[in-house]
Amino acid sequence: MEAKAKQTDIKMTARKLRRVINEVRGKAVIEAQDMLRFMPYFAARVVEKNLKAAVANAREQYGVAPESLKISQIFADESVTYKRARTRAQGRMYSRMKRTSHLTLVVSDSASK
Repeated sequence: MEAKAKQTDIKMTARKLRRVINEVRGKAVIEAQDMLRFMPYFAARVVEKNLKAAVANAREQYGVAPESLKISQIFADESVTYKRARTRAQGRMYSRMKRTSHLTLVVSDSASK
């Protein structure tokens, strides 16, 4: 049994998200929630929200308790990049890249494997 949660077009680079998701990959859901709650990164709030959604999907679809779930897959992909301009001295323009990303999280029942 697997439950999935996706979040698209997060206003954050995939590199910043990967710094957080590498720490919680393969962990039990309860342990991952505790880790995310105390991480000092904004990306941890985004991953925590997505984890809660995946646990809610598992509970709603299969009636599984969160204690028996673990994170089986989690990955961040790059999304569209918004190209913006910053005015500079003497009429010049510098380009700014506003990067976004997609986050996918899959939880599975630890008894199923």
